[in-house]
Formats: sequence, structure tokens, C-alpha cells
Amino acid sequence: MTQLRFLPVYLRNFLVWRKLARASILANVADPLITLVAFGYGLGRLLPELDGVSYIAFLAGGAVCMSAAMSASFESLYSAFSRMHVQRTWESILNSPLVLNDIVIAEWLWAGTKATFAGCAILIVVFLLGISREPTLLLVVPVVMLAGLVFAAIGLCFNALARGYDFFTYYFTLFLTPMIFLSGVYYPVNQLPAWLGTIAAYLPMACAVELARPLVLGRLPQEPWTNLLLLLTYGLAAIWVALKLTQRRFAA
Repeated sequence: MTQLRFLPVYLRNFLVWRKLARASILANVADPLITLVAFGYGLGRLLPELDGVSYIAFLAGGAVCMSAAMSASFESLYSAFSRMHVQRTWESILNSPLVLNDIVIAEWLWAGTKATFAGCAILIVVFLLGISREPTLLLVVPVVMLAGLVFAAIGLCFNALARGYDFFTYYFTLFLTPMIFLSGVYYPVNQLPAWLGTIAAYLPMACAVELARPLVLGRLPQEPWTNLLLLLTYGLAAIWVALKLTQRRFAA
């Protein structure tokens, strides 16, 4: 089926990853896990409750989304760039009946899958540590999946523009890190100045956190459709741009 032309490339990435799965998952979840434990247990003892819950429970919802974003970003940047530019795996695949769009879609879905693995790993830790054992934790999984696809698509846009690994510093320093601090991962967005809080509320990370945090705390999100629509818009727009930029790069 032409709709599934990307599948062999996706499976190829999965088979390669499977050989290094443990190290890969550990690398992707290490930072969010350290943040959750160090800030949650350490700083959390010095802070009052937020929204009627402990700080570590508040932080857990943000850490899950951060883990997904970090994993999707690393895969769609460093790993995809290695396959595209350094190893020239994409060029080899293009000698088959597949086209460039098939490869990009496969990379997008694979990065989203890895993001889901990373987010679920944090959820398992949250459950095992007793931070939250609410039944609504299961509903966080599709949120993590959607957030992963959004950041995977954005990462592929930067990947299409990169000429070397150093270029990705701009993504992490000027894009992802500021977004994490502005999106309510560590503290409520309403603590920001009003004008900045208004802008931050429309960031993709903030949309994901607004959906995930209530579910981690055992509540359903209020008015979830706006955040879902924003994430879907970001994801579809970004993958469209990524396809166009990648086509332009290979045509040059």
C-alpha cells in the first residue's frame, strides 16, 4: 500500500535502535528523571504545595512532557542528521522505489515513537515512586505521543537546515530550553508577567503540560480541545515545512 511506503524505513530504524535500546532510553530519560527527583524531593521540601498538591506531583506532569520533547528532539536532530548527511543512509534508501517524503515521514514517526517510550519511562517512575497512581495516568500516553510528534516535526525542520551538528545548539539554546522554562514545567505559567504568560500559553510545550499535568494528578483537563487543536496544528504545520525544506535541500 502506498500509504505505508514509509514502514520499511521505520522498521529499519527500530531494528537498529533495538541493539542499543537500554542505553538509548537511559540517555533520553536521564535529564528529566534527575530533574524530577532532585527538584521534586530536594526543592520540593522547601516549597509550599502548588494547586493543592506536593511540588513533586506538580513537577511530574511537566517532566513527562519534557522527556518526550527531549527524546523527539535528539532523534529528529542528531540521529536523523547522521542518517541523512554523515552516514548517507537516506541516499542509499533513495536507490529503492521509495521517495524522500517516505523517509522523512518514517523519521518523524520513529522520533515520535521514541518520545513515547521516554515519556512512558517517566510515567513508570512516577508510578513506582508513588508520586501518582491515578487511573488517569494511562491517558497521559496519547498526550506524550502527540507532543513527541510535534517536537519531532519541529526538529526535522532544523535538521533540513543544518550543515553540521553545531547548528543544533541554536535549537536547544534559543528554542527548546527557553520554552521549557516558560511553559509551566517547573512553576505555574500564571507566575509570569501577564504579557509573557499570554505568549507562553500558546507554546507547544505549554499545551502539552496543560493536558498532561491534570491527568497525572487524577483530574481531567479543563477545556482540553484548545490545547489539542494547537498541538495538532503545530505538528501538521511543522511536518509540512520539514518536508518542503528537506525537498529543497536534496534538490540543491
